[in-house]
Amino acid sequence: MLPVNWCQVDHRRGTGAAAARERERDTMSSISVHPNGAKADKPWLASYPDVVPAELSPPEHASLAELLEKSCARYADRTVFSSMGKAMSYRELESQTRKVAAWLQSIGLEKGDRVAVMMPNVLQNPVATYAILRAGLVVVNVNPLYTPRELEHQLRDSGAKAIFVLENFARTVEQVLNKTDVRHVVVTSLGEMLGAKGLVVNFVVRKVKKLVPSWSIPGHKSFGLVLREGAAKKLQPVTLAGGDIAFLQYTGGTTGVAKGAVLTHQNLLANKLQLSLWLRSAFQLKKQPEVLNFLCALPLYHIFALTVNSLMGMSLGAHNILIANPRDIPGLVKEFGKSNIHIFPGLNTLFNALMNNAEFAKLDFSSLIMSLGGGMAVQRPVAERWLKMTGTAITEGYGLSETSPVATANRFDSPEFTGSIGLPIPSTELDIRDEEGRSLPLGEIGEICIRGPQVMAGYWQKPEETARVMTPDGYFRSGDMGFMDERGYTKIVDRKKDMILVSGFNVYPNEVEEVAAMHAGILEAAAIGVPDGHSGEAVKLFVVRKDPNLTEAEVKAHCTANLTNYKRPRFIEFRTELPKSPVGKILRKDLRG
Repeated sequence: MLPVNWCQVDHRRGTGAAAARERERDTMSSISVHPNGAKADKPWLASYPDVVPAELSPPEHASLAELLEKSCARYADRTVFSSMGKAMSYRELESQTRKVAAWLQSIGLEKGDRVAVMMPNVLQNPVATYAILRAGLVVVNVNPLYTPRELEHQLRDSGAKAIFVLENFARTVEQVLNKTDVRHVVVTSLGEMLGAKGLVVNFVVRKVKKLVPSWSIPGHKSFGLVLREGAAKKLQPVTLAGGDIAFLQYTGGTTGVAKGAVLTHQNLLANKLQLSLWLRSAFQLKKQPEVLNFLCALPLYHIFALTVNSLMGMSLGAHNILIANPRDIPGLVKEFGKSNIHIFPGLNTLFNALMNNAEFAKLDFSSLIMSLGGGMAVQRPVAERWLKMTGTAITEGYGLSETSPVATANRFDSPEFTGSIGLPIPSTELDIRDEEGRSLPLGEIGEICIRGPQVMAGYWQKPEETARVMTPDGYFRSGDMGFMDERGYTKIVDRKKDMILVSGFNVYPNEVEEVAAMHAGILEAAAIGVPDGHSGEAVKLFVVRKDPNLTEAEVKAHCTANLTNYKRPRFIEFRTELPKSPVGKILRKDLRG
C-alpha cells in the first residue's frame, strides 16, 4: 500500500489565504497545469451560487472522532438517530460510543487495526461505527447481504480483527470465520436497542418471519454485553490526524475486482464540509429549519449515506430517520408520512418505486427542501414526474467510493433538471482526458478525472491498482466517460466498460435507457451490448413493464422514433424485475450473464 498521505499535497493545492480565495471568485477563473503543459480555466466557478465559496477553509476538526464529540456536546438534547420509533439523542450517542470504544481497546485492539461492521440501518450501526473511530481503529463497511465468498474476501483482504454483525447474517460470518483474522465477534439483534418494543420485534423476526438462520459462533458477545463491559472501562485518548485511515470502503472501482478505497479522516471531513457549503444554496429557496430531518433509506454501509446522511447530518445537528429495509416501499412511504422530512437522498430506482406507490402521492411534501439523486443517473422522466408530484426537484450529484463520495453536484437553488452531474464542488477540479492522459477541450468526450481533498489515499495494499487510477498530478481516473460544457456542467455518457460498439459507433446504454423510460408503459429498462456477427455488437434492452399489455413492437417503435438507427435495440427481453445492488443500482453485469 502507498503511504496514507499519498496525493495529499496535490489535494491541498489551490487552497490558500482567504484573500487568494476571494480573488479567485472575483475573476471566476484559476489556472491548473496539465501533463501536456496546457492551461485550462475553471469554467464551473462562473456558475457557482453566490453563497458558496470556491475553496474550503481550514478544517475545524482534526478527525471524525473529534467531529462526533463536539457535535454531541453542542447538540446533546437533540435526536441524532431514530429507528422503528426509537430515538437516540446526541448525548446518548456519545455515551454509547464511548463504552463500545473502551471495550474495543480493552480486548487489545490498537490504533490502525481494522474492525468490520455488517449491519443494515439500525441504531447499533452508527454506535459501532463511531465507537471504532473513537478507539483509533479503522471501519470496514460490509454489505450484510454478502455471500460467504464475498465476505471472506473482504475480511481477509482488510485483515479485520473484529466484526459487529446483525444476527440475521451471523450464519454467513460463521461459515468463513476460521479462514480470517477475526477473533472477536459481536452479534446484535434487530430489536436490541428498541427497549420493550424490541422483544416483540425480535419474536416476529425470529419466530414468525423466520429471518434468522440458525448459527453458532462460540465466544461471541452480544451488543448489550459489550455496552455493559465497556461502561466499566475508561476510553484511552488516541491522537488522530487527518492523514490517518478512517474507513476501508470496498468497491469494484473501474475493474470490478473488490478492493478497499483508503479513506482518511481528512478525506471525509473535507467532503462533509464541501457538502455543507453546497447546502447553503438550498436555503435560498426555503428557510432552513432549526432542526433538519433526513430520511436515511440508503444503507449506512454505502458511502453515499455515510457521508451525506450520517456525517453531514451530525455536523449540522440533524436528525436521521433510519430505514432498515428500504425495499419495503409501503413501509417506507408510511415512515415518510410520519415526519416532516427536509432532506431525502435516494437513487433513480427508489424515486421511481415511491412514485408508483398510490399512497405516496397522497403525502404532504410541503416540508421537503431537497431530494438528492446519486449512485446512478437520474432519468429525466423520473425527475420531471418527481418535481410535479412533490414540488421539489431531484438534484443530481456524482461521486464514487474513491471520492468519499461527492465530487460534483447541481445547484440546490434551481429546479432545473440539467441532465448533468452538475459542477465540481468547492476545492474540486474536474478534467476530461483522452486515453493518453491529455486534457480535452470543452464539449469533447473523454474520461472524467477528479482532483480534490476528498480523493482517496489509494487502494488498500494494492499499489499497482492505485497507480493505474491515479495520475502523476494527483487526479483520480474515474472510468466514467463524459464531457464538460461551457458553463462547467459535466454530462456522463457512460462507463468505459459499459460502452457498446455497433459498427464502429459508440452507443452509451444510459441514453438508450433514458429514452425507454420515456415510454408510459415501461417501468424500468437496462441496455447492454451482445455479440453480433454483422455489427460486432448489438443493443439488447431488458424491460420491466408498467403496462402488462406492452409489446415488443411498441417498444421498438418508440425507440425508432427517438434514437438513430445504430442506437436502436435489436433485441427486447421482458422481465418481471431487473437485478439490483442493495442500494438499488441496476446491475448490467448480471444481465450480461
